[in-house]
Amino acid sequence: MQALVLEHTKELALRDIDLPLSVGPDDVKIAVHTVGVCGSDVHYYVHGGIGDYIVREPMVLGHEGSGTVVEVGSAVTNLKVGDRVCMEPGVPDLTSRASKLGIYNVDPAVVFWATPPVHGILTPFIVHPAAFTYRMPDNVSFAEGALVEPFAIGMQAAKRAGIVPGDVAVVTGCGTIGIMIALAALAGGCSKVVVSDISSEKLKIAAQYPGIVPVDVSKTTLADAVNEATGNWGADVVFEASGNARVYDDILRVVRPGGAIVLVGLPADVVPFNVNNAIAREVRIETVFRYANVYDRALAQIASGKVDLKPLISATFPFSEGVAAFERAAKALPADIKLQIVVAQGDSNG
Repeated sequence: MQALVLEHTKELALRDIDLPLSVGPDDVKIAVHTVGVCGSDVHYYVHGGIGDYIVREPMVLGHEGSGTVVEVGSAVTNLKVGDRVCMEPGVPDLTSRASKLGIYNVDPAVVFWATPPVHGILTPFIVHPAAFTYRMPDNVSFAEGALVEPFAIGMQAAKRAGIVPGDVAVVTGCGTIGIMIALAALAGGCSKVVVSDISSEKLKIAAQYPGIVPVDVSKTTLADAVNEATGNWGADVVFEASGNARVYDDILRVVRPGGAIVLVGLPADVVPFNVNNAIAREVRIETVFRYANVYDRALAQIASGKVDLKPLISATFPFSEGVAAFERAAKALPADIKLQIVVAQGDSNG
């Protein structure tokens, strides 16, 4: 079976590879339709690893996916052949202490697609537990289904923030995850979300959504923009989604007394942090790692029409041009938000 395989750093191949396709009683077999190119996929491609996760042998990439059920296990009752689905890529040990606490995203035993040494889903067929496979309503396209995964991170961030209706939020970083967080925060009750970046192209994309206030910090300060938006009080919630160590002084400067900072972006190095400043104003600090118990809610928000993610799809590539998709993603073009690959042959992305 063909797959898009990361052979070595900066070396991708579309080639045959043996992958397990045995369907257990609680599993479903899925014909993969659409897969998003995630920043982590690109990082593995360009750098060969992320932190302790090092690609030491060929690995299939991709973990943001949708498709169609083609076979169900004997014990599966919630899905049937022909169902259009999206798939939550992390499968924990359901007997673990983390899972029992409802925080299965931080289960040390979690198996997550396209995280070494686990293969991803840029291949025509995959097998997945039915418990982590979600039927998509008819009005949700395969393309949107493949966007549920990054939107779930936004939902997790909004949940961790403890948003109160009417809150004013800030998001630093206007990439895919930053915009997803902003949209989730608005859906969760924020009256407005100030989004900062130095990319005018990305800010222009974010600005098309009502409630998002774009701020180009190459031209003005984030503090000035937040003061204007809040009457010099500060933001109720600040989400850090850039991974840039230099923004940490800014996020402490713009959060209100008693407000919350939610850390989502992963810095490359250890970050200095003014603890005294945070304590003096009783700033609450939360962190986000992937998501837990929000995937179905993310799908429901999209299906309801309250969240429209389609404008974030910058380009779609056929499976045969998967290598080209990654080459473009590695260029980090300013106007690109999300690239997708259609694995299904001769099919549309509807």
